[in-house]
Amino acid sequence: MAREGLRTLVVAKKRLSQDQYDDFERRYNKAKLSVNDRAGQMRQVQLTLEGDMKLLCVTGVEDQLQPGVRTSLELLSNAGISVWMLTGDKLETATNIAVSSCLVQRTTPIFTFNPVETRMETHNELNNFRKQNGNALVIQGDSIMTCLEHYEQEFVNLAMISPAVVVCRCSPTQKAAIVHLIKKHSNKPVAAIGDGGNDVSMIQAADLGVGIVGKEGKQASLAADFSINQFSYIGRLLLWHGRNSYNRCASLSQYIFHRGLILSIIQAIFIALFHFVSIALYPGEMLLGYTAVFTAFPAFLIVLDVDVESKLAMMYPELYKELQKGRAMSPKTFLMWILVSIYQGSVIMFLGLLLFQEDFIHVVSITFTVLIITELLMVILTIETWHWLMAIAQVLSLAVYGGFIVFLPEYFDPNFLLSPDFLLKFIALTAASCLPLFIMKYLRTKFAPPIYAKLQQSE
Repeated sequence: MAREGLRTLVVAKKRLSQDQYDDFERRYNKAKLSVNDRAGQMRQVQLTLEGDMKLLCVTGVEDQLQPGVRTSLELLSNAGISVWMLTGDKLETATNIAVSSCLVQRTTPIFTFNPVETRMETHNELNNFRKQNGNALVIQGDSIMTCLEHYEQEFVNLAMISPAVVVCRCSPTQKAAIVHLIKKHSNKPVAAIGDGGNDVSMIQAADLGVGIVGKEGKQASLAADFSINQFSYIGRLLLWHGRNSYNRCASLSQYIFHRGLILSIIQAIFIALFHFVSIALYPGEMLLGYTAVFTAFPAFLIVLDVDVESKLAMMYPELYKELQKGRAMSPKTFLMWILVSIYQGSVIMFLGLLLFQEDFIHVVSITFTVLIITELLMVILTIETWHWLMAIAQVLSLAVYGGFIVFLPEYFDPNFLLSPDFLLKFIALTAASCLPLFIMKYLRTKFAPPIYAKLQQSE
C-alpha cells in the first residue's frame, strides 16, 4: 500500500494486566523526569509495550496531489530553483510521491540512503552515494541527522549537486534543522512551503515562509510570510511577483541613494569653490521640498514598474535565472550610480556657473531647477515601462514645483526663470546632465539587449 502512494497506518492492540501497567507507568514517569535524553528514554519505555501485539487492521489513505503540482515543480526546476521534499511519510510513500509529482523524473535513478547510526556506517553510505553521480537522494530524517553529526560538509556538498533530495520520516525539529543547514552552506535565500502544523518550525526558520491553506488547518498559513490556497500558485508568486519585487526594490533603493548623493556632490563642489566656507547652498525649505514633494511621487511609483509581461515570465521560467546572478543590484551597479551622481552633480554645478557667470545671484534657483528636472528625467531613465500614474506624477511634480517658484519669490525670480536666455541655457545644462545617459541606455538596448527584451521583441 505504501508503494502505491497511500498513507498507511497499522492498528494493533495488547491487553495489559494491572501489574504490567503499573510497572510501565512507573518507568515512564521516571523517564519523563530524566534530565539527559528525556525523549529517547521515554521512547525506549514505550517500545517495551510494542511487542506481542494483536493485529487489528491496516488502513491506507489516498493523499491526492493538488492540481498543478507537477507543472509548478517543473517551473521551479526550469527557473534554476533547487527543491527538497521534507515529509514525515514512510520511505516507500515518500519515494512514490516524489516520482508521481515529477520532483524526481521517472528516468532519474534513485539512491536510497540506508539507515545509519555510527560514523563508519555513515562514511560507507556517503562513499556509495558519491559513486552514484546524478542520482536523486532519498534519506530518512534520523540518518540525515547522523550525517550532519559526523560528515556535515561532505553530505551537503553531495546533496547540493543531486537533482532532487527527499527526506522522509522527518520530524518538525529535523525540518527546521535542514533549513538552517541549507542556509548555512548555500549562502542563498531559502523558501519553505508547508500546509500543516508540523511545518510551522520549518516555515519560520526559512528566509521566506509560504503557508498553504488546506484541510490540515491554517497553522502554516498563519505562521508564514505569504499564504496561498494551492501549491500551484507558488510559480506565479516566485517567478512573477518575486521577480517584480526584486527588480523594483533594486531600482528604487539605488535611485533614492542617487537622489541624495547628487545633492551632496553639488553642495561639496559649492563649498570647495568658495574656500570651504560652511554655507548651505539650499535652505531647509528647498531641501525638504526636494526629498518629500518635488521628486517623491515619481520615485515611489517605481514600485509599479515591470520589465516583462506576466505571461512571458511564466512561459519562460529561465528568465528567473538571470535574477539569481544579482545583476540588478550589485557592487558594479552601485558603483555606476555613484559615478552617475558625481557626473551629474559636477555638470550641474560647474557648467551652471560657467553658463550663468553674469547671473551668479541666481545660482540657487538655476542649479535647483536643473536638479529637479534631472531627477524627474532619471526616474524615466530608471523605469522599463510607462504607467499612467507615472505620467500623472511627473506632471504633478512639475506643477507643484511651479507653484513653489511663484509663492516663494525670495528664492526665485519668475521673470528671470521665464526669460529666453535662461530657458536656452537651462535646456543645454539639463541635456548635458542627462542626454549622455539616455544615449548609453539606447545603445545598450540596441546592441546588447537583455534576454527579456529579446523575447518581447520576438512576441
